[in-house]
Amino acid sequence: MAKKESSLVSLDVGRPIWESFFTIAPLVVIGTKEEGGYGLAPKHMATALGQDNFFGFVCTPRHGTYHNVAREGYFTVSFPKPNQVVLASLSASPRCEEAEHRKLILEGLPLKMAPSVDAPFLDESYLFFECEHIKTVDGFGLYSLICGRITSAFVDEEYLRTSDRDEQEQIYHSPLLAYLAYGRFAEIRESLAFPFPRDFKN
Repeated sequence: MAKKESSLVSLDVGRPIWESFFTIAPLVVIGTKEEGGYGLAPKHMATALGQDNFFGFVCTPRHGTYHNVAREGYFTVSFPKPNQVVLASLSASPRCEEAEHRKLILEGLPLKMAPSVDAPFLDESYLFFECEHIKTVDGFGLYSLICGRITSAFVDEEYLRTSDRDEQEQIYHSPLLAYLAYGRFAEIRESLAFPFPRDFKN
């Protein structure tokens, strides 16, 4: 039998490759305190850092979020629900608008203040973190990894995993938001149990 020819396409790594295909990522909104106000910024390059309570996201010194975290020493994280995707998108508007429009945009978003730090959450999200800034790792081209320790966490009761709930049924009724980088999103309602090897441990 003749071997099938490869269908792989070689990408030019002399330029950024990320817009040549889709990848799946979370979509979170980072909240910070600015000089004279507050800032929100949607991020999809965001993840748990290991199995303990650490969280990080990619940012750039060109954005206020980077400097706000460095100055104040903390940030918040909100995980929006699928029906909040427009609100998450609008949270990017202040960095795209002239100064006089920034306050009006933020005032139009449903915010609530974090209980322990002076920074906002995107209200009605399903998961919230307050994070203490640990370090910022520069050097990824124009970008940096901002790392924090989760000092407080809150989850919508409908999204809380418990042993007496069917996980697929829970996800169906409480769907998750996924960002398909770049430029698309999905609502996740269907899922399957992952086929871990026997005796697998994290």
